[in-house]
Amino acid sequence: MKIKMYVNNEKIIAGMTMKDREELEQGNMALHVCINPEDILENRKKLANSLSSKIDNFVCANQTHSVHFHRVGLEDKGRGAITKDSAIADTDALYTFEPNIVLSSFTADCVPVIFYNKMNGLIGVIHSGWQGTIKEVTPKLLKHLKEVENCNPSDFHVQIGAALSQEKFEVDADVYVKFNNLGYANDFMYYKESTNKYHIDNQLTVKKQCELAGIPSEQITIDPTCTFKSPDGFSYREDKQAGRHLSFIVRKE
Repeated sequence: MKIKMYVNNEKIIAGMTMKDREELEQGNMALHVCINPEDILENRKKLANSLSSKIDNFVCANQTHSVHFHRVGLEDKGRGAITKDSAIADTDALYTFEPNIVLSSFTADCVPVIFYNKMNGLIGVIHSGWQGTIKEVTPKLLKHLKEVENCNPSDFHVQIGAALSQEKFEVDADVYVKFNNLGYANDFMYYKESTNKYHIDNQLTVKKQCELAGIPSEQITIDPTCTFKSPDGFSYREDKQAGRHLSFIVRKE
């Protein structure tokens, strides 16, 4: 199984599964877009084994391009892990202070944001497609963590996972206007006259959101892999039937 390990130390394991033609359904991790759910469960069990964990420790959400987030407690362990019906409803960001819980986020071009707080042990994942980015799901969660969970933004480390590149993320004027209205994304967009399309870097826009929230730039890392161009990427733009990557983070006790 192809796994990009972004963080792997004595406390935190974080990474992202990639497309793998040797695996069932090419390594697809999503129950909501699959041919055979049993194959997805096998893939998830394989990932769990590689993390020295169990599938029952995974927590998954039913992602809807919302700005809703959920603080995961011990009572949530296993939600969405075996069946999509038990997933946390209408939620695109998860965080927890609990150890040994594997927070999960599913993407195929959208931006996965994986983060941890080095001081208090909080970990989290965010699903930020372009809709989530313009709705500011990441800033809204970070604001909540600062105000409600008493987190200091400078204590966060952020990994922005593989996503659709600016070259391949081409949009019409309506989407461009929404990004432009953010007021801080102008440097991450360009217009291509030959196609009459705008190209937007969603990863850099999300990075800017993290910086504006107070997270030091040097503590934010971006995976440059394009999910469309890379053979290891699931891309919804390329194939509407595409599987999904699973971005994960777990804090060991």
